[in-house]
Amino acid sequence: MIRVLFVCLGNICRSPSAEAVFRQHVREAGLLEMVHIDSAGTSDYHAGFPADERARMAAQRRGYDMSGLVARQVRDDDFQIFNYLLAMDRANLRDLQRRAPREHTPKVRLFMDFSAAFPGVEVPDPYYGGDRGFERVLDMLEDGSRGLLAEIRGRSRP
Repeated sequence: MIRVLFVCLGNICRSPSAEAVFRQHVREAGLLEMVHIDSAGTSDYHAGFPADERARMAAQRRGYDMSGLVARQVRDDDFQIFNYLLAMDRANLRDLQRRAPREHTPKVRLFMDFSAAFPGVEVPDPYYGGDRGFERVLDMLEDGSRGLLAEIRGRSRP
C-alpha cells in the first residue's frame, strides 16, 4: 500500500482538492486498492469543517467528489504512516520539514515537483480570490496528479 498525504495550511481548499483529484486519477487507473489518499493542514484553523464551498463547487463541475472530506491537522504519526507528504507551497513544505523526524524528511516534498507543466511552482491559495483561482488550482492539481501517479506506477513495478 502506498500512502499519500496532501498538505496545505487549513485543509479546506488546496489539499482536499488535491485529495479528490488524485483519488479520481487513481480510481480511473484501477489502483484504488493499492493507494491510500488523505489530506491535512499544518494548522488547526478549520479542523472538523468541510472543504470550502467554492472548492467543492469547482471540483464538482469537473466531476470530482469532495463530499465527506473533513479538515484535520497533520499529526505526528503521519510522518511514519505516509510514503508521501506533499505540500502545496513552500511555507507548508518548510513547516513539514521542521516537524518531520529526520528519517522521514525525504517523504516531504512540494506537490508540484511531480508536475510537467508547473514543476516547482507553488499551488496558490485561492481562499481570498475569486472562482477563477479555484479553476487554476484544479488545473495544477490535475497535472501534478498525473505525474505523481506515473511515479507510483513506477514504484509498484517489479
